Amino acid sequence: MTAYEQIKYWRENPVDFVRDNFQAEPDLWQVKALEYFIDGDYDMMRISLQACAGPGKSAVLSWCGWLFLSCYGEPGEHPKGAAVSITADNLRDNLWVELSKWQQRSGYLIAAFTWTASRIYANDHPETWFMSARSFPQSANMETIGKTLSGIHSKYVLFLIDESGDIPNQIAKAAEQAAGETKGRGGFCKILQAGNPISVTGMLYMASTSKYWNVIRITGDPEDPERSPRIDKEWAQQQIDENGRDDPWVASYILGHFPKTAINSLLSIQEVEMAMERTIKITDYNYAQKRLGIDVARGGMDATVIFPRQGLAGFKYATMRKANGPEVAARILMAKSKWKSELEFVDDTGGFGGSVVDSLQLSGQSPIPIHFSSKATDPRYFNKRSEMWLEMAAWIRKGGCLPKCNQLKKELTSVNYFIKNGKFMLESKEQIKKRLGFSPDIADALALTFAHPDMPTADKYAHLRSNVSSYNSEYDPFKAMR
Repeated sequence: MTAYEQIKYWRENPVDFVRDNFQAEPDLWQVKALEYFIDGDYDMMRISLQACAGPGKSAVLSWCGWLFLSCYGEPGEHPKGAAVSITADNLRDNLWVELSKWQQRSGYLIAAFTWTASRIYANDHPETWFMSARSFPQSANMETIGKTLSGIHSKYVLFLIDESGDIPNQIAKAAEQAAGETKGRGGFCKILQAGNPISVTGMLYMASTSKYWNVIRITGDPEDPERSPRIDKEWAQQQIDENGRDDPWVASYILGHFPKTAINSLLSIQEVEMAMERTIKITDYNYAQKRLGIDVARGGMDATVIFPRQGLAGFKYATMRKANGPEVAARILMAKSKWKSELEFVDDTGGFGGSVVDSLQLSGQSPIPIHFSSKATDPRYFNKRSEMWLEMAAWIRKGGCLPKCNQLKKELTSVNYFIKNGKFMLESKEQIKKRLGFSPDIADALALTFAHPDMPTADKYAHLRSNVSSYNSEYDPFKAMR
């Protein structure tokens, strides 16, 4: 088979393209998506993957991206594409990495294309045959967002839009404008979006209510014969049994449905980054109690984190792995002695912090054990954990300062909340861990410092003795103890 014949065959048989290049066998819904993708009819221009969490939607976006770059175009009309996600970080860490991963499985793709951090291009035509990574600032106005996909002009065009549940409709409008131009030239254009159904304001929801979009819903529902086999059936059933099918998180991330109650992001990347860059005077926070939040490891890859906070200032935290209760308690006692902390909140959910609490009490201290599932002090919140996290989010928005830490940023911006029985409820730690791939230990430790309302320090003259003029995000209360 000649190269021309091979490319023509792959263009008409996308499943074989995946098998031949990636040594992968698509699931049934992935086969359907690939068949939709090669359909050149104008009515099939818009494809929306409305997905539960973890079925392999980023893989499909990547397969279609490589199929497009490999098999479409003609002399003088090279394929051009753009990829965008809800944030630049999300695009970089998910879809763009996924494109690289699949390329590494194909000798043909490795030889024919070059992948860089912002662009994929054909080695023979690097300027005119490409896929580019696009992003828009979180603070951008709608006009600026609409320009994110501008500049793509060709007879063969592809737009890949990942995590589109919260992406504004202006992105879809910009893509459709380019698609209209392509249609006028008798070319091939696809707008392929994928995301979790979490918001009724983004373009994923818009697609679900439009007759112009071809929607493929991917579910992890154990009762659905067409469910994604990549979702653990027992785990999915456990989440349904514990939370109910009407639970917003279950509806979105397991069933693949838009929930009856909206799911909201707790914090935006912009809000967290501002908190990590913020500078305040020491007099703005040194009147407050010094507190330690201690999230105790539950085993495995989890870590024990000790997070110091005083008023509006959150300082560098300490991490301990594979440490027993007395060892953690010793570290806390050192912090209490050197940093002069006044309150220590220990996560005792499930009894994991019991050894730490016991060791501190034997040393004559009075740690405060906190059960995340216990009743909230404020009746607006579903439980104590929801109360602490939402109070922490309010603190960040009101001027709280955070140490610079990429992992903390990921933890804080990956959490959702919703309304359940009229109360604010945070999604569970296991649900967050399932999506992140790791436990939000750092953020949990910081949240513990909000277990009780802030109070003035017992040392009311502390601000008079301080010789530090402003908050320093690099200040490390544990430095002398490391």
